Amino acid sequence: MTIKKYRVINLSLTLALSFLSMASMAQTNDSYNGLNPNLGNIYRLSDAKTRSISPENFDGTPGKGGMAELGDGTGSHAARELGQGWKVSPSVKIGPGETFTLAEIEEEGAIQHIWMTPTGNWRFSILRFYWDGEEEPSVEVPVGDFFGMGWGEYAPLNSLPITVNPGSAFNSYWPMPFRKKCRITMENIGTEEMYLYYQVDYTLTKVPKDAAYFHAQFRRSSPTVGSIHTLVDGIKGKGHYVGTYMAWQVNNRGWWGEGEIKFYMDGDKKFPTIAGTGTEDYFLGSYNFENKREKAYESYSTPYAGLHQIIKPDGLYDSQQRFGLYRWHVQDPIRFDKDLKITIQDLGWRSDHRYLQQKSDISSVVFWYQTEPHAHFPKLPSKNDLEVN
Repeated sequence: MTIKKYRVINLSLTLALSFLSMASMAQTNDSYNGLNPNLGNIYRLSDAKTRSISPENFDGTPGKGGMAELGDGTGSHAARELGQGWKVSPSVKIGPGETFTLAEIEEEGAIQHIWMTPTGNWRFSILRFYWDGEEEPSVEVPVGDFFGMGWGEYAPLNSLPITVNPGSAFNSYWPMPFRKKCRITMENIGTEEMYLYYQVDYTLTKVPKDAAYFHAQFRRSSPTVGSIHTLVDGIKGKGHYVGTYMAWQVNNRGWWGEGEIKFYMDGDKKFPTIAGTGTEDYFLGSYNFENKREKAYESYSTPYAGLHQIIKPDGLYDSQQRFGLYRWHVQDPIRFDKDLKITIQDLGWRSDHRYLQQKSDISSVVFWYQTEPHAHFPKLPSKNDLEVN
């Protein structure tokens, strides 16, 4: 290599390094708003304010946690010899037909984590989230299904946005920004009183202009009609789809997951823009989720996808196979500009290597972010139509 060529290359490297250094300095000098914390920025300071709402501090006021006095909380009897400050109010009671407001925040910021453990029938406890004073909720989902527990039974789930830990501890890490107000409620549509232990962790900070609002919607087909389950229809606006949870009961023998998931977006009619190749493929598995050596379904729970729950017939009342599956589009969000509809085929096998159009019992929750206002949600199924049976 000649000295002239070497100097040119050396100059190019110097300029490139200078640009990278300036970009790094510019990024470092930008004020950090405290959103999207991760190991890549955990060292950065921010003026964002950390707050938390729980039965020990219903409005998140600084310096006001753990102030409940004996007689004012569900732990009063246990704390009767210790008094104020000793777990007097760890939970709330929600009576039959009552709606309780878990959190109401009237500032700008974002929910960063939710933990809760509800008693009772998880299909009969309805979570709703309202953003910036809207009258209709952007989230309306039975609490069990929201956290991937649609069958009302505990199963460990270890993913990036949702974790469910021993003792039925539900955790959500979906970031949920709001600009003026956030309200979260839970309605008990059951006939028995329930207890709810919960904590909503959030930050007060400036929300970026391009931040969209979090949405989640529940649907059930029991059984499917025409062997099609519609996960969502009628989403209007600009946004991106980020996740699917399904509780799937198989009402016939044999492998049940040949159906394709289809994403109709931005004016698609008869044919979708995205068509999957099979149910287990969409949930990032393959070949029937089968462990070939054991000749059995094999559960898995990973950051972005899982078959985390397998309920086998017990020879008595649990007569059907039931499955819990999730797929989070965190690294591959499905973006739409105008509208979105999603369906999945309920498809298995019959004799002579032919597809079987099934009649499964399928419930689903879909998760997405979009601009407001959002389109009207369909009416939530009645209590009888929500019930696991």
